[in-house]
Amino acid sequence: MNKRGADGSAGDADHGTIGDGYARHRRPDARIAARVTEALGPARTVVNVGAGAGSYEPTGLDVTAVEPSSAMRAQRPPHPRPAVDAVAEALPFADDTFDAAMTTFSVHQWRDPEAGLRELRRVARGPVVVLTCDPGRVREFWLYDYAPGVLDTEAGRYPPIETVTRTLGGRVSVRPVPVPADCTDGFNEAYYARPERLLDPDARQACSSWSFLTPGERDRCTAALDRDLASGAWDRRHGSLRRQPFLLGSLTLIRAVPS
Repeated sequence: MNKRGADGSAGDADHGTIGDGYARHRRPDARIAARVTEALGPARTVVNVGAGAGSYEPTGLDVTAVEPSSAMRAQRPPHPRPAVDAVAEALPFADDTFDAAMTTFSVHQWRDPEAGLRELRRVARGPVVVLTCDPGRVREFWLYDYAPGVLDTEAGRYPPIETVTRTLGGRVSVRPVPVPADCTDGFNEAYYARPERLLDPDARQACSSWSFLTPGERDRCTAALDRDLASGAWDRRHGSLRRQPFLLGSLTLIRAVPS
């Protein structure tokens, strides 16, 4: 049985506490969104599981959103059909209800990712599209020098890519997703060329992995980054990233179609 937080959150992060700024700081990036929409193919009906505030939901399609957190549902734009209050591991839909299923930046927050992925496969006749991060690459980001606990947490939460592909089955493609330097979606790697943004506590709060650190640990991480930015040490080590148009980091798009 899935235990749920006070606001209905079903994962390991309390979105009733940390989710207030998602709509401001986690605005979908159009270039990443285009890749998600392309992966959905000709689907007309789509279920978006762990839909949050509505990021990356394709316009022009019949989208059914599933989101257990009331704090996240409250940030969704007005829509004739409210998001369904349910968890990924127990979707309240019959087999093959939708042309496609999708989930973005969510699978790592499910209590049982494999069970949730099997549910996506069950309710979708066509492609299942998963935007996630490769835990094997998470620690390659420069933030590991300052906040190893944040990226250790991320690496431990994201299911291995091999687990996702095996669970979904069928014909599977796995593609890295370039993160643009001016990415509007404020996950950690989105600030690869703008390190100053991670000094903003609201921006950090919109990345759930920061919530697993104590306030003292967060302060020590950001103080070290602030110090290196002020002294120029960060730019001496990583300054070339400010001129790099995109980052091929851990962000990954998986598409699985039934055989």
